Amino acid sequence: LEANPRASRTVPFLSKVTGVPMVTLATRIMLGQTLAQQGYQGGLWPRQPLVAIKAPVFSMGKIIGGEAALGPEMKSTGEVMGIDRTRTPALMKAFLAAGIALPKEGGAVLVSIADRDKDEALPILQRLAAHGYRFFATPGTARMLTEHGMDAEAVNRIGVGESRIPDLIRTRAVAAVINTITGGSPRIREGVEIQDGFLIRRNAVEAGIPCFTSLDTAAAAVGLLDSDGDYAVLPIGDYRRDVTK
Repeated sequence: LEANPRASRTVPFLSKVTGVPMVTLATRIMLGQTLAQQGYQGGLWPRQPLVAIKAPVFSMGKIIGGEAALGPEMKSTGEVMGIDRTRTPALMKAFLAAGIALPKEGGAVLVSIADRDKDEALPILQRLAAHGYRFFATPGTARMLTEHGMDAEAVNRIGVGESRIPDLIRTRAVAAVINTITGGSPRIREGVEIQDGFLIRRNAVEAGIPCFTSLDTAAAAVGLLDSDGDYAVLPIGDYRRDVTK
C-alpha cells in the first residue's frame, strides 16, 4: 500500500500514529495561520517506537462474479490499522481487523499453486504442516506436497470430472484457500471461457473463507502461527502517551 503526502486515507492513518492533527493544521494554514503560530517547527517528526500496519479490506463477496485475485488496479474498498510496539502484534491486529485469521490448532487448507510459484510456496506449506495442517490440493500441487513428505489429498480441478472443491469450501471443511494465478488463456467449456482458479476463488469469497492469492500475504499470515498470540488492546492514545513519557 502506498503512503501519499496529499489529502488521502494516509492522512488520518498518520495522524492516528503520530498524534499530529494534520487535517486541523492544514485547515488553519488555509485560514492564514502558519505552522510556527500553531506551535510546530520545521524538520522531521521524532521517530516513535511504534509499528503501525495498514491492511486493505475488500468487498469481493458483494460483487457477484467479480475476480478476487489482485492486480495493478485498486480493488480494496477500505483499510484497517494494526498498531503496537512491535511488528508481530501489530500485524496480528491488522489481519484480525481485516477478517483474516488462521486457527492455531490446525485444520485443513485447500491449495492450488501455479507451477512458477511452487518453489516459493513450499516453505509456507511446510510451516503449515508443522502446525498440524493437512492439505486438499489440485493434482499438480498434491504431487509437489507428497514429493516433499507432506500428506495431501488430491482433488480434481473444477470442471475436470467430479470435483469436491465447491463442497469443501461451502461446508467450511477448509480453513483457508491458497491459490496463485496460473495466467495464460482461459479454457473453453460449454462455449464459455472459464478458469477453474477463478471458480475456486469465487467459492472461497462467497463462503467467507480467507483466500490468499499473494504468497507474501500467505507467508505473513502463516508466520503469525509461530507467535504466542498474545497482544494487548489499548486506546490509541495510550500508545502515544508511552512515547512521550
